[in-house]
Amino acid sequence: MEVGQVEAFLAVGTFGGFRRAADALRLTQPAVSARIRALEQSLGVELFERGQGVALSAAGRAFRPHAEQVLHAVALARQAVHDVRPSSAGAIRIAAALSICTYLLPDVLKRFQAAHPKVLITVRSGHSKEVLDMVLAGDVEIGLARSLNHPEVETLSLRDDPLMLVGAPSAWTLRTRRVRLEEVSALPLIFVDRGSSDWTLSHGLFRSAGLVPNVVMEVEAIETAKRMVENGVGFAFLPHLAVARDIRDGRLVAIDIVDARPLSRSLDVIHPRQRPLSRDAVALLAVVRAAVSDVEKGRSAKRSRAR
Repeated sequence: MEVGQVEAFLAVGTFGGFRRAADALRLTQPAVSARIRALEQSLGVELFERGQGVALSAAGRAFRPHAEQVLHAVALARQAVHDVRPSSAGAIRIAAALSICTYLLPDVLKRFQAAHPKVLITVRSGHSKEVLDMVLAGDVEIGLARSLNHPEVETLSLRDDPLMLVGAPSAWTLRTRRVRLEEVSALPLIFVDRGSSDWTLSHGLFRSAGLVPNVVMEVEAIETAKRMVENGVGFAFLPHLAVARDIRDGRLVAIDIVDARPLSRSLDVIHPRQRPLSRDAVALLAVVRAAVSDVEKGRSAKRSRAR
């Protein structure tokens, strides 16, 4: 069993097909097929059911968690070897989704620079998919994005960061902040960043219910949408990370949609399995975890006081 075969297995299982797995691994489809055949021969079982589509067999489902452990162990081994080598250090390249750049990174980087004042940090931003592409290409060491999964990266989910429907507090009493999706579709809605995963997710909420949202405005930036909502122009689906302080301070209110599934998202840290992190990057990851943990403790304390 080879690491490349395990990577191919997880890629096919994640993407549900050989072509998409090949694209993700930057290999040809015959190369991926060959790796899967060799792995199945070494294990003596078929890992996929091949029909109109490709799905994990019972053996494949049993093998998957162990395959993930194999890649994780290989990543840890590479990291251990890397850590004993002399390091030039002194610089970290990171990429982050736009909302994370604005609402989380300032606090994280302030903490990090207080402890590591000589380390130069370069930050690039983009949509979550663009962050993933930068990590895979080796342009950055660490990515901070939302709800990402790829067989070539280690993913650490730090916290939930759902999309929330928010409005101006003036027209909403506590009793009226529970609405049906059909009522929401008639409200003046402001959508953010056409083409982003958040834009697609919020539009899909209405499409799956056979509703057409009343979109009165589309803007590029979350901050623009927040200001529009505060001024009563309309309502918007925005990440919790971006609006938590505004809700706490009374500038915005969260509106609960009683007959629709929550728009679930997570805040993730990703880094490549094949390229060990520098010591400074490992230290930065620890600061990110601590900052997010502090936010979660604050949320828990607030809920306890409310009860």
